[in-house]
Amino acid sequence: MSDPLQQWRDALQDLGVFGLVPEPQEEPEVPTVQAPAEQPSPKEDRVPIAPSTDPAVCPPLEAVASTASLDLLKTCIQDCLACPLGAGRIRFVFGEGDPTARMLFIGEGPGRDEDLQGRPFVGKAGELLEKMLAAIGYQRQDVYITNIVKCRPPDNRTPTPQEAQRCLPYLRRQIELLRPGVIVTLGATPLRELLGVLTGITRIRGQWQRLEMLGGIPVMPTFHPAYVLRQYTQDVRRAVWEDLKAARAWLDQHPK
Repeated sequence: MSDPLQQWRDALQDLGVFGLVPEPQEEPEVPTVQAPAEQPSPKEDRVPIAPSTDPAVCPPLEAVASTASLDLLKTCIQDCLACPLGAGRIRFVFGEGDPTARMLFIGEGPGRDEDLQGRPFVGKAGELLEKMLAAIGYQRQDVYITNIVKCRPPDNRTPTPQEAQRCLPYLRRQIELLRPGVIVTLGATPLRELLGVLTGITRIRGQWQRLEMLGGIPVMPTFHPAYVLRQYTQDVRRAVWEDLKAARAWLDQHPK
């Protein structure tokens, strides 16, 4: 067996999928993408935060919006101290991957390994993400990976709505510059903060959503790799594989 085939088989087995011969399948049906119903979060969690007027602390939104490339955007925002997370970080984790990638992965926030290296998804969750990508025929460099917040929350806790609100203009500009064909959200946080969907990830994973940007971008919610590591069952791994297959099928049916 050749090395690429061996790697592909191992990746599928890690996801709980056994056997190299796929079952006959009909042509993938183009999913109907529907906008999620508006579900505002509790009022106390969504109190508007006035942006700072100090450009050294919080880059002006006009400057963020005018950046013409991902590199310029990173330069514009990498010294941001607009929320308490900035003061506690070791490294700013902007995101990485192919700037022309058609598949964008959005996670929650950097963890310890990401904070040390300045790269998203480089710990055990990142290793699993790479296996998940291999199972649908991609490598890490074929996609783009980022997070809702760019600095590590203390003890890897979930970012607060206020922290996420500070970073959202940066993420939205990343999306505008990337112009992805499909977005895969990892876990509940990016789904909640970017799309306003409050439904639990266990209930909504695998169901197409829509981000109202650039004419509408289809969004596939799935489990975060860290959750998969905690709940390492065949059912959970197969669910993620099915979600990623659906995202890949969407791109295959909607070439540039």
